[in-house]
Amino acid sequence: MSLLSKPHNVITLKTASVMAERGKYAIGSFSPRYTPVIRSVLRAAQRTQSPFICQISQKELERYGITPAEFGAAFYEMIEAERITVPAVLHLDHTKVFSVIEEAIQAGFTSVMIDASEKPLEENIRISKEVAAYAHAKGVSVEAELGMIGTTDFIETDNDEELYTDPQEAKRFVDETGVDSLAVSVGTAHGVYMVKEPKIDFVRLEAIRALTPVHLVLHGGSGVPAWMIGKAVQLPGGGISKVNIATDLELALLAALGREERLTNAGLKALPREQLEAGLTAVEATVADKVTNFLGSGSHAADFAI
Repeated sequence: MSLLSKPHNVITLKTASVMAERGKYAIGSFSPRYTPVIRSVLRAAQRTQSPFICQISQKELERYGITPAEFGAAFYEMIEAERITVPAVLHLDHTKVFSVIEEAIQAGFTSVMIDASEKPLEENIRISKEVAAYAHAKGVSVEAELGMIGTTDFIETDNDEELYTDPQEAKRFVDETGVDSLAVSVGTAHGVYMVKEPKIDFVRLEAIRALTPVHLVLHGGSGVPAWMIGKAVQLPGGGISKVNIATDLELALLAALGREERLTNAGLKALPREQLEAGLTAVEATVADKVTNFLGSGSHAADFAI
């Protein structure tokens, strides 16, 4: 899909992040994981008049049996069918393979994340710089990661190792790669907090912000108290502008379905209509709650001149 053919309200992550920092709120990067659940994210954003990001990672594509083309097509079909007018970003989250990034951009994703965080710094810089140059030439924003964000469920990433982002390295990384957004490791983790308590190292976050103007991203937003998110967003000079939320959506879906085990995308689509609708309604309520009580982005769609 070419940039000219995209709906006018589907924008890049960079554009969305500028407005979020200016308005001192965070934009939710919601991962529906299943294509039917995209509708729930869209409807909640429209109802709350909030800008939003709809995302999926490389591992989620593999785990749920979806291609970038299928996810992109479902997103754009629902944007039109639901008459969505609020600002929207279609984002490819944690991805390590360049060909998947190429597929996503071809499918109309307006933002991609290259995750080479497990590599040595020099190699992470080289890989991220190459992706940034490729994506920017096509009008697509780029997010990268420095430090390592832990996980408890291995759905978004395949490593539970945690390594906090070094502020000085963050400055060098951003200066040399030219990425638009940086996912920082400051204490949160992907998945459900089962042992450790969620936390945010605000001193480290402030040091990163003081050294670089790049838009900051917080992964592992599910389960983090609202006051922590609020403080991270309100940092002097601009705090976190994008918060990833995935696990809370799936937990709401599975609870409404009376299930504990995840399905595949095909499995969810095969459910009886009444059961599926109950699950989608639960996710929509969860997204609306996050927008209103967690991110502070409700009613901010009007900030955007689109």
